[in-house]
Order: sequence, then structure tokens, then C-alpha cells
Amino acid sequence: MTTLPSVQNDEAVATVVIRGADSRWSLQWPDLWRHRELLYFLAWRDIKVRYKQTVLGVAWVVLQPLAIALSLNLFLGRLVGKYSGDLPYPVFVYSGMVVWQLFAQALIESSNSLLASQHLISKVYFPRLLVPVSTILSSLLDFVVSLFVLALFLITFHIVPTASIVLFPFMALLAAMVALGLGFWLSALNVKYRDVRYTVSFLVQFWFLATPIAYPSGIVPERWRVWYELNPMVGVVNGFRWTLHGSGTFPAREVAISVCVAMAFFLSGLYYFKRTEDNFADFI
Repeated sequence: MTTLPSVQNDEAVATVVIRGADSRWSLQWPDLWRHRELLYFLAWRDIKVRYKQTVLGVAWVVLQPLAIALSLNLFLGRLVGKYSGDLPYPVFVYSGMVVWQLFAQALIESSNSLLASQHLISKVYFPRLLVPVSTILSSLLDFVVSLFVLALFLITFHIVPTASIVLFPFMALLAAMVALGLGFWLSALNVKYRDVRYTVSFLVQFWFLATPIAYPSGIVPERWRVWYELNPMVGVVNGFRWTLHGSGTFPAREVAISVCVAMAFFLSGLYYFKRTEDNFADFI
């Protein structure tokens, strides 16, 4: 039996014991809730650092996908524009770029998040999951800003959303979930293997070409279609576009595959992150 040391004025001695998670699958909701203010602080810090000392500031959120969409429309509009279905090709491309920008930015930021917060991780205890999650929140805020330009596209081309718009938030959250699941994996690996930061840039560029942003997925040969749809962003992008007009057939199979792959990324990434988080401070 351990005897507590006597304290003058009969004041109780407060002891804080930090233990590892009982389960590597556990999100430790009580602990995350107690540190919710830190999550807001980290997300706000990411936003301020991203646009610090920039002339245009948050306008870059709009200019980047808009510039790429206009470039694709200029060089590929006549070539593949006739295959864009019910959406005019400019709307087709920009709507794909909006949801892609959410995914790509969230993936890049989350994969580097632990190294960017190494001064906190090595000195203070808090749930490490908050670090990659905060980057997703800041990316979602940028996504909301870019939606204003998307609304202007819809107004310009006289596209009136239907009841299908109710699935709009689901598609955005699905893109964020794919990025977060991979972010768990890559941020944990990046702590030990610093080559990851260079690999992510290449991965995002290749993934962009493998996603139906500049072209419709219908041009992919049927024999390769199932393998192609294993890319979770195929279902996300096509489902996101469908929510804007609601005509045609909902890409149910593509979205279902995206949900399954996103869950696989999220659960496996969560397990690996929780398994390795006790060693983050040692490598950082």
C-alpha cells in the first residue's frame, strides 16, 4: 500500500495519471471532448498560417480550383466537353475541382500535421488524433468558401438544384473521410519516415489523373470499370455532381464502393495511428 505524503493545511494532492488507450480502435470520446477547445485552436491556427503574409489571402481558395478548371475548359473543352452529360463542361470541371480541392488539401495538410505540431507533441499531453482532425476542419472551411463560386456557375448556366441537393453534404463529408483515413496513415508514417512528405505530392498528382475531373468516367472501358471505381474519389466526384442537378441515374454502385473503401481507410488508419502514437514524441 502506498501512503500519500502529508500536506500542510490538509490540502488534497491532485495526481494525474496518463495511460495508453485501452483499445487501439477507441476514439476516446471523453478525452476528445475535454480537449475540444484545443481542436478549434488548432484548426484556426492552420487557417491563419496558411494565408499569413499573402496578398490575396483566402481568395486563393477560389483562384486555385478556378484557374485549373478554366485551363481544362480551354484545352479539353472541345475534346471531351460533349461527353459531360447533363452538366455544361465548365460546371462539370469546376464542380469536380471543388470537391477534389477539399480532398487533396485535407490529405496533404493532415499527412504533415504531426510534424507541423511537433513542438506541442513533444512537450504537452493531449489526444494526438486532434492534430490531423483539425486540418480536416480547416479544409472544410475553405470548401465552404469555394461553394460561393460554384453557386455563381449554377446561376450562370441556369442550373436549378433539385431534391437531390440534400445528399450534397454527405458527398463532401465522404471526401473528407477518405482524406482523414489516409491522413491517419500518412501522418503516423511521416513521423518515422520523412520521405512520406515527398511521396504525398506525387500521390496527389497521380490520383488527380485517375479521378474523373477533366473527363467523365464513362469513357473508361467497361472491362476496367470495376477496378477504376476502387478509387473512392470516383464515387465522390460523380455523386457530388449528381447532387447538383439530380437528373439521370444516381451512381449508386460507385458511391457504395467509395463508402466501403473510405471506411477501410478510416478504420485501418485509426488502428495504425493509435498503435504508434505512444512513440511519436520519441521520433519527433
